[in-house]
Amino acid sequence: MFSSDRILALNVGASKIALAEFVVKSGRAPELINYGMADLGVDPESDAGAGAHIVAAIREIMKSRGIRPAPLMLALSGQVVFPRFVRLPAVGRDKLLQMVQYEVEQNVPFPINEIVWNHQFIGDDSSGEQCAMIVAAKVENVREITDCVVAAGLEPEVVDVAPMALYNCLRYNAGDLAGCSVLLDIGARSTNLIFIEDEKIYSRCIPVAGNAITLELAKSFSISFQEAEAMKREHAFVSLGGVYASEDERAERISKIVRNVVTRLHAEISRSINFYRSQQGGNAPVRVLLTGGSAVLPHLDTFFREKLQVEVSYLNPFTNVAVNSRINREKAGVDAFVLAETVGLALRRSLACPIEINLMPPEIVKRKSFKRRIPFFGLAAAGVLLSLGIWTMYEKQMANLYSFQSDQVSAKLEKCRKMQAKLSKAEKARAEIQHKADALRDVIKLRSAWQKRVDAVRKSLFDGMWLIEMVPIRDEAGTVTGLRIVGRGWVDKLKAIEAKAQEAGRKATAVEELRDRLRMQSEFGKEPQDVKIVGVKDVEAYLIEFTIEAALAQASDSKNAVAP
Repeated sequence: MFSSDRILALNVGASKIALAEFVVKSGRAPELINYGMADLGVDPESDAGAGAHIVAAIREIMKSRGIRPAPLMLALSGQVVFPRFVRLPAVGRDKLLQMVQYEVEQNVPFPINEIVWNHQFIGDDSSGEQCAMIVAAKVENVREITDCVVAAGLEPEVVDVAPMALYNCLRYNAGDLAGCSVLLDIGARSTNLIFIEDEKIYSRCIPVAGNAITLELAKSFSISFQEAEAMKREHAFVSLGGVYASEDERAERISKIVRNVVTRLHAEISRSINFYRSQQGGNAPVRVLLTGGSAVLPHLDTFFREKLQVEVSYLNPFTNVAVNSRINREKAGVDAFVLAETVGLALRRSLACPIEINLMPPEIVKRKSFKRRIPFFGLAAAGVLLSLGIWTMYEKQMANLYSFQSDQVSAKLEKCRKMQAKLSKAEKARAEIQHKADALRDVIKLRSAWQKRVDAVRKSLFDGMWLIEMVPIRDEAGTVTGLRIVGRGWVDKLKAIEAKAQEAGRKATAVEELRDRLRMQSEFGKEPQDVKIVGVKDVEAYLIEFTIEAALAQASDSKNAVAP
């Protein structure tokens, strides 16, 4: 076995890390040969960072399990990333990449220089649209984990995210699944909800998971978080009521607390399913697969089977992935709930996976690039020394040729002087053409004013609002003096905006908040009469339509104005 055949896969969760060692060969499934897990022991209510705990946990696993350093595949928690799924028109690849960059700038709530992001196109564009998945994370959050990995003596080769690693694991082990499947990864701080349907993928992170149960137990029994966590692991199960009710009063109390939290999780899952069907064009799920450290709660599968009315089972990450005979298979079967991500990471090294995301921090990318160049620097140094030795011998021969070459150069120099005169003339002509091009560019710049106005409106929209149309308003001379903006919004989203405004001491509707935002844009007038609401109506019980007229800060000449 060569060292290059070994890799390590590390999944960093909110309360636990899993480090697995695989043997990989190109084109073949990886084989699990060793693994270890460790609790981080971090109180979720504490503000202290988990960095020191992560470094200590990695070192302890490697020491206790006898795992030596090797190329590392790392998975980040789904809680620290921002997945976005967008539909783009079917255009050329260069254009698509520009549009993806634009979507990143518009959809990720941080400046682009503060994030690390990657994308992947999903499916084909036969329908006239190209679906793209964008995954982004704050650089400081990624660097916090990679710095811990480096401090523990490991060097990451790939920085994946847990939901995508789970997706690759499921695809490889479950094969082609008919209909829509939902992979439910219930962790400590969050639950990853992953929809898989044909080539379509959609994921969402829900902030309800195992720690929510622990916190409720700690509150109900007036005990510490650590004591509540121990109580959960020893006694917790999902109360099903009826014949399932426990005669033990304490156990019954625990199970009801667990059921209340799981019921909240079910409500979030149902909302996510409805959103997936209405906004992503997906179908209702026909099966649910459970995984994650908190998915081991007794009766959890029965609860979701009754609530969702679909087939519910547990994900087995080792269906098509071998487990070495030295590993206790019974224990590996129990630990499979937290090893699925590591299997998905290992598949990245040996096989082509459906989703291949890499959120490597820029400084590690540069360091790896420099290391790859070091052998070439050595070869270059050896070449310099060899050249110096050859040069001494060659110099004498060159001296004999110098006189002959000097005559040739003088003849060519004369030709170059003649060419210089022609080039000067051509340069003058080029300068004239450049002057005309500059004038044309100025005209184009004037015509781009509408783009700025559209961008100003889009920046002012709140989450849950969207544009229906924008119509220019012209005066009698044909000059564009303003815009009529027609949009719609979800009632629940608008109520949330109004509640937030009320908390800030402003008594205003969501549409009035939008009007005030528009007044702050440099493209529109600042006086109260310059931006006004001309109409708000209910389209449906959950949907309203609004119309706003906004005067432009600078009117556009009718000859140069371009309709939006």
